Amino acid sequence: MKVSLFKYLILSLLIIASNALLASEEADTTKSNDFDVNEVLMHHIKDTYEWHILDYVNKNDEHVVVSIPFPIILIGNGQFDIFMSSEFHHGDKTVKRGNNEYILYHEKIYYKSENGNEHGIEYKLNDKGEKIVANAKPLDFSITKNVVGVFLIVIVMLLIFLSVARGYKKRPGRPAGLQAFMEPVILFVKNDIVVPVIGEHKSEKFLPYLLTVFFFILFGNLFGLMPIFLGGANVTGNISVTFTLALFTMLITNFSGNKEYWKHIFAVPGVPIWLYPIMIPVELLGIIIKPFALMVRLFANITAGHIIVLSLISVIFIFKSAVMASVSIPLGLFMNILELLVAFLQAYVFTMLSALFIGLAVQEEH
Repeated sequence: MKVSLFKYLILSLLIIASNALLASEEADTTKSNDFDVNEVLMHHIKDTYEWHILDYVNKNDEHVVVSIPFPIILIGNGQFDIFMSSEFHHGDKTVKRGNNEYILYHEKIYYKSENGNEHGIEYKLNDKGEKIVANAKPLDFSITKNVVGVFLIVIVMLLIFLSVARGYKKRPGRPAGLQAFMEPVILFVKNDIVVPVIGEHKSEKFLPYLLTVFFFILFGNLFGLMPIFLGGANVTGNISVTFTLALFTMLITNFSGNKEYWKHIFAVPGVPIWLYPIMIPVELLGIIIKPFALMVRLFANITAGHIIVLSLISVIFIFKSAVMASVSIPLGLFMNILELLVAFLQAYVFTMLSALFIGLAVQEEH
């Protein structure tokens, strides 16, 4: 137990160190004397077109950014353009393809405006009087940092579960190695989440999806705790990813719903007929609201955890004092332990609620 605790503390300190490195790089490269906390937080949370590794100043006092570029795939004005994100030079240059000229501004790609500023950005005021970018955008199908993160999670899952499947074929009933490590978790999802909610006979149909969702969210959460694993990719903290997962749950739930499920929506049992005009819209809204809650819960919890940890580390650079490290690092370590709990908890909650929604849709009338 002492060895395991020591190993976890070492891992946690590495995580804190990697987050501190992200903050320190931003502190070194800021153009003003003040440390911009918002810039650090947004740089970690938002999606990007490159895999940032490090920044440094060379012998010629030039700022050098080391990163891995990803493919940019755009459809603009009927034209299909593909190039690497390195051509933007981290937003310092424009990219011209045929009649289209693209600019990278705050990690978003726009058409360059001839009436814009020196960077080709044109602004306008919205209804609230706020200044926003007026440049048009092309259709963007680019490979981003979070997309690469999703691919890496999928590859890890395939490597693990193909190995586990081979183990079951070779040693049926005698788990060993990775198979023995994963089997309790698989049985936990099956016996403690899926079967009690959906039922013994109907659970087999939905178990592959629910197991996939559980492990995808779990690995995404765990890898997101340590930036060096996914290059700082915030996969499960990206609302597009959580939206897709919630959409799958909504589609499976409604396409699997039996007549009792739809009867409960359009003819709620025990409710007077004169209340149907009120209850039916409410039940129909529930079809969307329930997966919407799934989406927001996962997104908000994971994003909030990253923000809190980075905010605690940023305190060191805000006060520019090593003394603050004695406060920030222990608090960051505590939050990291809490985030580890949240990583498992959010995978459990998403899977459990998805199983609950599906179970309500397929249950028979009592």
